[in-house]
Amino acid sequence: MYMALSWRNLWRNKKRTLIAVASVLLAVLVAVVMRSMQDGSYAYMIRSSVRFYTGYMQVQGNGYWENRSLDRSIVIDEKQQKEILQIPHITSIVPRLEAFSLVSFEKATRVAQIIGIDPAAQNNMTGLGKRLVQGKYLTNTSNGVLIAEGLADMLKAGVGDSIVLYGQGYHGNIAAARLPVAGIVRFPVQEMNNASVFLALGNAQNIFSAFGRITSLAIMLDDIRNQADVHNALSSMLGRQYTIMSWEEMMPDLVQGIELDNASGLIMLIILYIVIAFGVFSTIMMMTTERAREFGILISVGMRKTSLIWVTTLETVFLASIGAIVGVAVSLPVIIYFHFHPIPITGGVAAFYKLFGVENPVFYFSVDPGLFIHQAIVVLLIALATALYPLFFIKKLQPVQAMRC
Repeated sequence: MYMALSWRNLWRNKKRTLIAVASVLLAVLVAVVMRSMQDGSYAYMIRSSVRFYTGYMQVQGNGYWENRSLDRSIVIDEKQQKEILQIPHITSIVPRLEAFSLVSFEKATRVAQIIGIDPAAQNNMTGLGKRLVQGKYLTNTSNGVLIAEGLADMLKAGVGDSIVLYGQGYHGNIAAARLPVAGIVRFPVQEMNNASVFLALGNAQNIFSAFGRITSLAIMLDDIRNQADVHNALSSMLGRQYTIMSWEEMMPDLVQGIELDNASGLIMLIILYIVIAFGVFSTIMMMTTERAREFGILISVGMRKTSLIWVTTLETVFLASIGAIVGVAVSLPVIIYFHFHPIPITGGVAAFYKLFGVENPVFYFSVDPGLFIHQAIVVLLIALATALYPLFFIKKLQPVQAMRC
């Protein structure tokens, strides 16, 4: 009975009801769009950063991350790699041999990171082939190298020229080779663009006397939410002789940047919730005050205050629920549109994104269902909390005075 009476009361004054619903609707819309943009942008940034080089996780030798020495390289043969690929949620793996060496051409010499790669796997993960600005891409049998554009400019070397690598190999062996430049690649991150040389993994293992060895095995996943499960599976399979690094451990600056931005976003969201609370409260207060005479008459003709409180509370529940549901419905097409048409980022924010390998910085919107549900529930609870005002108003109401209003 109370529910039917509350529902009828809502539509006795359609204008008043629509104002209340609109306030909740707008609150849900703003909250959902704001949080969708934040969560979506974080996910896009992480996805782009891990694809740029590190992967979601890496298998390394114990202590390698602290001391990048070839003496801490590891052996993961083809059989083990196939077993790792069979772990659920792993989509690809990229073996690498990384070392530092002097790189010379004619009279110019620079220090660079030499990266032995499986060309197909590296291209599949990072799109290295798309970064090629001159020359041709590598194959597993290539004797040539890909050199970063900035380093090529410093050395004044071009495609077809031969550069000299000179450094220290595995267990102190001399690593020296003269290799032709097969291609030049361009990176958005200056550090990589000024100091990177790529060559076929087998060729790198021969030059550095690290036969069959790698320094890291980068791993890509189907979904970041499966990271913990994959980490546990890898730990069980490989044992303690290997270290499994997560992207958070390899990119602490990115984590700190996201946490800082998320904290500021949460503060803005809290401020938004406070504004929403005052807006909804003022609407409910106006509705309650306007109905003081009505409440006084109802109590005078015998309606108990507890019954009236139930009716007004249910009215608030209906108003908040309608506003939340319609708010989600209205926000959905907005979010979907910007999910497929992200907003480009320019200026200083774009420069920050590019530091982590995000080549096309955009504000990307998340369509995670939990996002809509969570924001709708928060706004709904805020609206329901305002039902306390009619409760205390009716409890203190004096029928005679109310009917004179």
